[in-house]
Amino acid sequence: MKKILVSACLLGINCTYCGKNSLSLNVLQLTKDFFLIPICPEQLGGLPTPRPRAEIVSSKGWHEGARVIDEYGKDVTGYFIKGARESLKIAKLMGAQIAILKSKSPSCGTHYVYDGTFKSVLVPGTGCTAWYLRTHGVEVFSEEELDFLTYSQIL
Repeated sequence: MKKILVSACLLGINCTYCGKNSLSLNVLQLTKDFFLIPICPEQLGGLPTPRPRAEIVSSKGWHEGARVIDEYGKDVTGYFIKGARESLKIAKLMGAQIAILKSKSPSCGTHYVYDGTFKSVLVPGTGCTAWYLRTHGVEVFSEEELDFLTYSQIL
């Protein structure tokens, strides 16, 4: 059975910054045909739940040298990098070559992330974990792409 790394919040696990989840019934339906491996990179990096909102301070999402700050101005970059590395370890350990991650998240965003102003400004780019996984050969999608993907693309 094909293994897919999945943002835990998409499976209904209460691990978002505010202590809630982002349950996606489309993602949950994948359990019929795939072995889903839940991860929360922010928790894996050592951040608590709930936690202050965090954003990447960049006009282009995650890149080498980017910083992640929380809504109180604290630099939490190290937690995000650690969470990305731990997520990659899990993917390699479990043999997952695909990930479905939460859109717009500073960790998991796949196409857009917030710009670090905390004014709900989206910019093209990826989150730290999405970038790290892609850089190491894991194919990354968002939950929003599931409607457009075919099983053959996932397989």
